Amino acid sequence: MTLWKMGVLTGALTWATFTFPPFLGPGQIATIPQESYASDMQLQAKRFSFDFLPDGDSSKASWKHATSVEFDTGASGSPHYPEISTRVASVWTETHVYFFFWCRYDSINVYQGEDPKVERWQLWDRDVAEVFLNPRPERVNHYYEFEVAPNNQWIDLEIDKNKNPFNDASWNSHFEHATRIDAKNHVWTAEMRIPISSMNVHAIHPGDEWRVNFFRAAGESGADGRKFLAWSIIPEGKTFHVPTRFGLLRLVN
Repeated sequence: MTLWKMGVLTGALTWATFTFPPFLGPGQIATIPQESYASDMQLQAKRFSFDFLPDGDSSKASWKHATSVEFDTGASGSPHYPEISTRVASVWTETHVYFFFWCRYDSINVYQGEDPKVERWQLWDRDVAEVFLNPRPERVNHYYEFEVAPNNQWIDLEIDKNKNPFNDASWNSHFEHATRIDAKNHVWTAEMRIPISSMNVHAIHPGDEWRVNFFRAAGESGADGRKFLAWSIIPEGKTFHVPTRFGLLRLVN
């Protein structure tokens, strides 16, 4: 979850007070003792033959044979939350990288009555699925953040932890996204299409290895029982912004 993109921004940047054990509030960064990756989590993203628009439908050919990972672990490593377990898959084309989330839920918590076309600051204070993506892993502290809520509200951020503030609210990836809510089965889905050019990537070559982490936030900020999940856990941190804990995204044919 990001706290913290303007995650997860418009107008003047103002940091709201944000309390949710065990994670820090906006603008606070966990200390990282060294710039080396500490996660062995991996997801394989397969090449798909053509581009397609997101619609939140997982029955499309693009996702039928995609590799996926599933997680239900609290971001710090415990406890487990099977009631909001999350599955995510990825594919890529020459121009885009795609992600699909399957999100179990026990309740839906979103901002009501707002235009989903407008970027939503503090989106992370409700239910959200998040991708933190680094296509140039040698730059550990520079990466990108993408968030989508069940009602298709969104936010994207460029993160550079060597700067203050560390998130660039003016950056816009023009990523596309769509969601669906299956109330019968208590699953909401989110599909993202991210132009690689927005991240200054000119081409993907089979065998490329990027760094990535996936997150879920569920419940309203400050509410009892609010939950935070991470695919690659962050036992030493109190924020999602610990890039040395990002797992590996392997882009293959």
